Formats: sequence, structure tokens, C-alpha cells
Amino acid sequence: MKIALDPYMLRHLPMREMVRTVAEIGYDHIELSPRADFMPFFLHPRADDDKVAELKGVLAETGVRLASVLPLYKWSSPDESERQAAVRYWKRMIEVTAELGCPLMNSEFNGRPEKAAESEAAFWRSMEELLPVFEREGIALNLEAHPDDFCELNDPAVDLVRAINKPWVNYLYCAPHTFHLSDGAGDIAGMLRYAGDKLQHVHIADTFNHKGSSGLRYILNPPGTPARIHQHLDIGQGEVDWDAFFGTLRELGFDGVATVCVFAWEERAVESSTFMLERVTKELAA
Repeated sequence: MKIALDPYMLRHLPMREMVRTVAEIGYDHIELSPRADFMPFFLHPRADDDKVAELKGVLAETGVRLASVLPLYKWSSPDESERQAAVRYWKRMIEVTAELGCPLMNSEFNGRPEKAAESEAAFWRSMEELLPVFEREGIALNLEAHPDDFCELNDPAVDLVRAINKPWVNYLYCAPHTFHLSDGAGDIAGMLRYAGDKLQHVHIADTFNHKGSSGLRYILNPPGTPARIHQHLDIGQGEVDWDAFFGTLRELGFDGVATVCVFAWEERAVESSTFMLERVTKELAA
């Protein structure tokens, strides 16, 4: 099993300094998430040969390895021009990931929940184009359900991943999405067990139950707004049932990638990342 850090809170640092900081905190692995100078959100990758070589060099220097690369593109957009652009961006980022020697990419379903059927159709068109590229490069893919994507619930997301019918395409459970992933109060154990052998990656951060207090934990205006809300906090600062989360991972013999993905504390990024590494290591070594 690999414990990785999503270094998004450190993205303002130059690439070399970011990787060295991750190493100094004590992580052996990084999940490379979007950053403007290398892999921006929803835009063509900025990584050229020199930037790829720079990243490879500092990884070799520090001994830190890439556990995964996480791009976000609109590959499920009902707008065909957006979808085609996203496929082009994906092809380039798969190429970059292969150059970096990383065997795994993660992403979200994307698309629009109010146009779920059209978005899923777009997703399958993108899969037809991209699955052969992933396979040719020997790169695995993990997918997660995300609030405000066309697929937001755990069980339908697992079913969709299974429908892709590739042993190297698997499911990522994101703990800070827990209370969006089911219609109930967030049955973590049940959701993880439902994923079963397709569960190959987890994202670890805490969040509040936005459905709590009769739905009044957060008050959003205007009433009825479709906005989604969640946090990526340190363990213990929210309401995720961590005994159920870690206990079920141990029960399942989880042996994939566990990524710390706290985003809430940029002013104490090192302290937060250090605390999370200690806690996750203790729980997953138990």
C-alpha cells in the first residue's frame, strides 16, 4: 500500500521546492494534482520536455515517487466541442504521465447532473477514444464520484466503473464526499464493501455532514439552489466516521493508494500534512 500526498496546498511553490517539501514532511509518494504551470484545471497541459525532465530529476534526487497523476478535463461534457478538446488534453497528459514513469491516473466523471444521460453518452464516447491509449501506455485508471458530476452516488459510480469491464479501471472512494455519495447519512462501511475488489484508491480528508440538523447544517440562498458543499479538513475536524472508514479498509485488506487530500489549511500546509501522515500511517498499519 502507498500513502501519498496531494500537494495542492503547496502548489504555489516551484516544482522542485514542492517535491522537496513533500519529502521533508516524510511522504514517499505524491499524487500530482492540477497546478497552473504543469497541468491546469480543464486546459491543455503546460508540461513540456524541460518541465517533465525537471520533475523527473527532483523525484530521483529526493526518492519521492509518483503514485498517481490526477487531471481534470471535461471529457463528459454534453457540448461536443468541449468533449473533443478534453480528449486532446487527456491524450497529452497520458503521454506526459508515461514519460514520468507513473503507472496510474485518477479523475472524476465530470459532466452535468441535470444532463446525466447526455453526459454519460459523452463519457462513453471519450472512453472509446481513450481506453486504447491508456492500454497502449500501460497506465491504469481510477475514477471517483464527485458532487455536481453526472454520477454523484457511490453505488451507481461503482456499477459504471464495472461496466467499463477493464481490470485496470477501478474505483476511488473519496472520504470528504461521503455525505454526497449516498441518499442516507453516509454508510461508509456499506459503500466501501459495495466497491469490493474495484476499490483501489481512497482520498482521505474530513468533512461535515451537510444533511445534518434537518438539512440546516448549512443554509444556502436562494432556497433550493443546486449548489453542492463539502470540505477537505484534517481528520477529526468534521463528521466522517473514521472508525468505520479505517476499520472497513482493514477488513477488506485494502492494498491500494491512500492519498491525503486536505485543502482547507494553506496557511499551515506542512503541519496539516504532517499530522495526516502520522494518523493515516497509524490507522493503516494497525
